[in-house]
Amino acid sequence: MPQINPALRKKLDTVAVDVARKHAEAVDREGAFPKASMDALAGEGLLGLLSAREVGGMGMTIGAATLAVECMARECGSTAMVLTMHYAGTAVIEKHGPVEVRGAIASGRHLSTLAFSESGSRSHFWAPTSTATRGADGRITLNAQKSWITAAGRATAYVWSSRPVKAEGASTLWLVPSDTKGIRMPSLYDGLGLRGNDSRPVTAEGVVVAESSRLGDDGEGFAIMMQTVLPAFNLMSAAFSVGLMEGAVARTAAHASGSRYAHMDAALADFPTIRAYIARMRVDTDMAKALLLDAIDAVESGREDAMLRVLECKAAAAETALKVLATSMRVCAGAAYRREVAVERYFRDAQAASVMAPTTDQLYDFIGKAVCGLPLF
Repeated sequence: MPQINPALRKKLDTVAVDVARKHAEAVDREGAFPKASMDALAGEGLLGLLSAREVGGMGMTIGAATLAVECMARECGSTAMVLTMHYAGTAVIEKHGPVEVRGAIASGRHLSTLAFSESGSRSHFWAPTSTATRGADGRITLNAQKSWITAAGRATAYVWSSRPVKAEGASTLWLVPSDTKGIRMPSLYDGLGLRGNDSRPVTAEGVVVAESSRLGDDGEGFAIMMQTVLPAFNLMSAAFSVGLMEGAVARTAAHASGSRYAHMDAALADFPTIRAYIARMRVDTDMAKALLLDAIDAVESGREDAMLRVLECKAAAAETALKVLATSMRVCAGAAYRREVAVERYFRDAQAASVMAPTTDQLYDFIGKAVCGLPLF
């Protein structure tokens, strides 16, 4: 099973406990971007975790990035989601992007994200309706209505999808700086959960980029999405859910052990019913994590069942997190509604994964097709 080396684990724990935990409540309450956490990750070189050593990065695998996301999610869901999108974008740029951008990511000077979801295709991220047209001067003009981009106002550049310029295929990918003329962000994010992830709609009207901004060949976007983005994003999304569950189990157990019935001189944890609820939370979390670790192993070792595990782990973790966090709210009862107990924040953040593309319902359809020997698309 994949493991993080002790030095990397120490860096991650330091950022998670000393920085992300400290700011998580304020990030959620104020809907503020987790700048302190992201700066700390950059300062430790962790934004360059997937970047190759030859450009100054750590040269780690997608498994290490996945476990890094889990570590952050235990303390701050918003930090974990921003990091997930950064690593997913980095995975594409590492394979298809210019060396100077790869170096900037490695040094922590470039925050990446994905710009796939669109109003026209909704959760079918693999089928963009936005356009890319080549002008007489050879430059490319992009027009789009992106429904959600995580870290929209903070990312340095977007890994952007559009329909191909001329080639056959479903999509083409581009590297688009976030400050390019013609990009507009109509509103700030004010959502139920992940309140600090700065996820908002972005409109592109006559955005001009050079042909050299293309990531991969014209029309190759779908293949890159399936071969690079989908495994990375699903693994890290599952890790996000597992991290939330781990954080909730720890906080629920602490609440049960520290809250007492004075007239009975007994803690909540002294009651078998409460312990049984917490035991179920622990078992469910461990099962989801076991599937995630097996999925990482399947991807990194090139097993034949890798894609099936990639599909399964996100669906399983997202649905299990909903169950675990509902139980956490039940165990903590009225206290669960207070911010200082923190489980209500985990409960709200846990709602996101099942509706983020590919949604759980889409994944179940894909898994069913795979089991029945049918093509996914």
